[in-house]
Amino acid sequence: MADNHHPELSRRDFVKTLSAATLASVPIIGATSRIAGAGEVGPSKTAPAETAVARFYKSLTPEQRKLICFPFDHSKRKQVGNNWKIVETEISELNKDQQELCREVLKGLCSDEGYDRFSKQMKGDAGGLENYSVAVFGEPDSDKPFEWVLTGRHNTLRADGNSVEGAAFGGPIFYGHDATGSGKDDAKHSGNVWGFQWEQANKIFATLDDKEKARALADKADGDRVGTIRLKGDQLPDRGLAVADLDGQQKQMVQNLLKMLTSPFRAFDAEEVQECLKESGGADKLRLTYFKEGDIGKDGVWDIWKLEGPAFAWYFHGSPHVHTWVNIARKAPAEAPTSA
Repeated sequence: MADNHHPELSRRDFVKTLSAATLASVPIIGATSRIAGAGEVGPSKTAPAETAVARFYKSLTPEQRKLICFPFDHSKRKQVGNNWKIVETEISELNKDQQELCREVLKGLCSDEGYDRFSKQMKGDAGGLENYSVAVFGEPDSDKPFEWVLTGRHNTLRADGNSVEGAAFGGPIFYGHDATGSGKDDAKHSGNVWGFQWEQANKIFATLDDKEKARALADKADGDRVGTIRLKGDQLPDRGLAVADLDGQQKQMVQNLLKMLTSPFRAFDAEEVQECLKESGGADKLRLTYFKEGDIGKDGVWDIWKLEGPAFAWYFHGSPHVHTWVNIARKAPAEAPTSA
C-alpha cells in the first residue's frame, strides 16, 4: 500500500489532567457488544461525536447508504491502515451539511488541541478532511451497535459509542504525518504535529544509565505494519525496558508520555485507555523499547519506539516520517491480526 509508520494516577486525575492540557486487519475486540450506559467507561451513544454520527446516518439518501453503509460485522470495520479508503466515496462528494457533520464527528473525537493537530495534518497530507472517506457500520439511530470509521492518508479513526466492547478507541487506530511533504522528516521532526510524543519518549531514554540503555535498545525495528500491534497477552516478549524496573521519577515520565499519547483524543477515550491499562496490570506491566534502525541523522535520538504491554500496543514508527499504530484492550484476544 502506498506510503504506506509514579504510582498510577486515578482515572479521575488522569482525565482531569488530560482535559487541562488542552490496518491490514486487526481483530476488533468483541464481535458483538453493548451500548455504554451510566457508570460505564468510555464514550456513550449520547456523546457529542456519536450523536453527530446518528444525525449523519439519518441524512444519508438510499443511494448514499448503498455506497458507505454496511452491517456492523462487515470485515471492513475490522481494518486499519496508514493510507487507505474504506470506501471510494470521499467526504467532498457528500452535501455541505453532511460534510459539516463529518467535521463535527472528528471534532468530537478530539481534544481541542488534538483537533488542531489532526486538522493541520490532514490539510498537509491530503488537502483537508474533505479528501478522506467515511463509512458507517450498523445502525447509529437505534439501540444496536454501530461504528463510524474515518480513513485516508495517515488516519484510521473511529466513533462507536462503546459498541465494540473491551477495546479503547473502538478498535485499532492509526495516525501519522509527513511534515515536509517529501516523505522524510528531519532529525528533529520539525513541523511534525506528533513530534512532541517522540520528544517525550526520548527524554525518558536520556535518564537511563548505560545498562538500562542497553536493555532498552533493539537493533532491528518491528515492521511498519498492522501485525506489529497484535496484542500478545502472556506471550509478551522479554524485550526492552520494563517500566516496573524504573525509578519513581522515570515512572512519572512514563505517565507523562501516556498523557501525551492520549492528549489529542477526547477524555472519554483517554479514560478508557487508562481503564484498559489498569485491567491488564497497569503501567508496571508495560515495556519500552527503542530501535536503532531508522535513526534519522544517526544522532542516537531514537525515531522508532514502542510502548507495549499484555493488552497495550502503541508503536511510534517515526522514520522516514511518523506512522503510529495503536491497539489497546482490556485483555488480549486469542485471534491474531490478518492482512487486508
